[in-house]
Amino acid sequence: MSVESKKPHGVFCANLKLFLASLASVYFSKAFGGAYMKSSITQIERRFDIPSSLIGVIDGSFEMGNLLVIAFVSYFGAKLHRPRLIAIGCVIMAAGCYLIALPHFFQGLYKYETSVSHVTNVNSTESILSCLSNHSLADETPDLEAITACEKAAGSSLWIYVFLGNMLRGIGETPIMPLGVSYLDDFSREENTPFYLACIHTVGILGPMFGFMLGSYLAKVYVDIGSVDLDSVTINYKDSRWVGAWWLGFIVTGTVILLSSIPFWFLPKSLPKQGQEESHSTGTELATTAEQENFLTDENQDHEEKPVSFQKLAKDFIPSLRRLFKNSIFTMMILTYLVSVNGFIGMITFKPKYMEQVFGQSASKAIFLIGILNLPAVALGIITGGLILKRFKLGVIGAARVSITASVGSLCLLFIQIFIYCDKAEVAGLTVSYQGDSQVSYNQQTLLSQCNMGCSCSVKHWDPVCAYNGVTYASPCLAGCQTFTGIGRDMMFHNCTCARETMTPAINMSVELGQCPRRSNCDHIFKIYMALSALGSFISACGGTPGYIVLLRSIQKDLKSLALGMQTLIVRTLGGIPPPIYFGALIDRTCLKWGTKQCGGRGACRLYDADKFRMTFLGLITGLYFLSNILWGGLYFKIVKRQKKLALTNQAKENGVEGDSVGNGHAHINIVTEKEDAGNESTI
Repeated sequence: MSVESKKPHGVFCANLKLFLASLASVYFSKAFGGAYMKSSITQIERRFDIPSSLIGVIDGSFEMGNLLVIAFVSYFGAKLHRPRLIAIGCVIMAAGCYLIALPHFFQGLYKYETSVSHVTNVNSTESILSCLSNHSLADETPDLEAITACEKAAGSSLWIYVFLGNMLRGIGETPIMPLGVSYLDDFSREENTPFYLACIHTVGILGPMFGFMLGSYLAKVYVDIGSVDLDSVTINYKDSRWVGAWWLGFIVTGTVILLSSIPFWFLPKSLPKQGQEESHSTGTELATTAEQENFLTDENQDHEEKPVSFQKLAKDFIPSLRRLFKNSIFTMMILTYLVSVNGFIGMITFKPKYMEQVFGQSASKAIFLIGILNLPAVALGIITGGLILKRFKLGVIGAARVSITASVGSLCLLFIQIFIYCDKAEVAGLTVSYQGDSQVSYNQQTLLSQCNMGCSCSVKHWDPVCAYNGVTYASPCLAGCQTFTGIGRDMMFHNCTCARETMTPAINMSVELGQCPRRSNCDHIFKIYMALSALGSFISACGGTPGYIVLLRSIQKDLKSLALGMQTLIVRTLGGIPPPIYFGALIDRTCLKWGTKQCGGRGACRLYDADKFRMTFLGLITGLYFLSNILWGGLYFKIVKRQKKLALTNQAKENGVEGDSVGNGHAHINIVTEKEDAGNESTI
């Protein structure tokens, strides 16, 4: 008997450990893929020559896909084979990643925007540049048939594959969290579940770090690696036209997600409850709450149990929803979360672009620094917030105070960042005039000057060259260059008539490929910005766990699952989809120089007005965070008012109510439901 009783227990332990390890690997892989998608936003924008507003729509398609099936998965998932549903979700996510990478193989080689035909084989040491006979580069209006044929050949609409692939990623991600956590909670000891969840989330935190690091590395690898001679490529990874091997990362992340799905195919539909063979007390029964009995099936019970009818579920749903939203603290908490999530999503989506435009950093370096500084700071902040709650045994009011303090602190640091910036890039005709005067009207006509008027240059192309005085010209033609030497990235342009106006005659009038770097003190300023950014991320994250505790402790027990589901639905719908779109649209309004598509028409932005970008981007984030702080203040006063009211009520009824305890905000808080208040509030 003893041998037989130990055998199932050993099998159970092995299966539970396998599920725990598998779920942790899935959490890592989905976070890995999500972070890589965020890090590839700039590369995708450049490759498909699309504006930031459209890239925002593509980024939001993940949440769209998630919301399409979340209700179906939440309701039917517990009634089916949960591990296999998670495996199917992983396969769908992997398919989405592969679909995102697919356009690379249809588009052909990347042809970056250029104003001259860069010659790869030049026998002579010096060649005549086309400025002297550059009339073919003047702006012309091609006919409609030519544009249509060109767009069909170039595959200009292939970004739709990225949109659909990202939506598939959202659909596949849906079952992982609700079904994985419920499976773990159903078959593990109640006292072990928090530890298991902590282990899973700890492993999951590593995913974004690795995702951003992979994005940083591949941003330096040319998009057509292995298909072109890299010596013939005249741009480098710091150029705004450069496109990294974005597609390769999606193949890697898709493969990692696919591999993580394998163990789930071999896990059983149900397991014995952990410790069941030692104890059959009611504390280890499945479905310990009313909503679990209605929503989840007990897979250890007989299948003859009568299911709850859809009519009854619908009848109970509307009154429960009404009760939930009559809870003023819950409603205000959702509104506060919604505002702050809007600011966070907008910031994390376009922060690499902000670092590129304001501080002159490459996309690769910006992504790398976010991965090794900001993300670990967020992880450390979340852990610190939880430790503060445990160390000081804070209740609801104490947790609210921690959240408000963290929110105000991060807002102050964010406000300081508005005043930390580098001098904007000096581009002749866009940010400075050809005479070196910074007063210039922002229109393309100013790109033409007396020094390049005879070259018949196109003002649409962006092929920047840097003069020795630190001024960038939009193209060699617009710099008035007449000859060049060298090939590929070593090409130099000489006798540039526009450089003569801002340089003394004693210095040669040569320019080199690429945009000029920022002034020397910009590196020091950027270090200060990154220090404040990482510190702000840490302080903001310190309020995450306490804020979640405030939400949980302010809801009646029988409405807790519904409340968390509604929070997820509302925050993902209104906090995950719109921000990338309206942030991108507002950022587009700060563009100074739009690129030109291969077939003509406006492409991706090559140069932004750094001051307008900074005020728009940080101003919008600061405004949203300021509004969330105001809401937090109102929420805190509501919590204090309710706590005082309920403390008086409990004191008056303490002789008639057993087991009630009153907290002062710094002690353990028990939740009970008053009969007369059951429709609206929960007792703190």
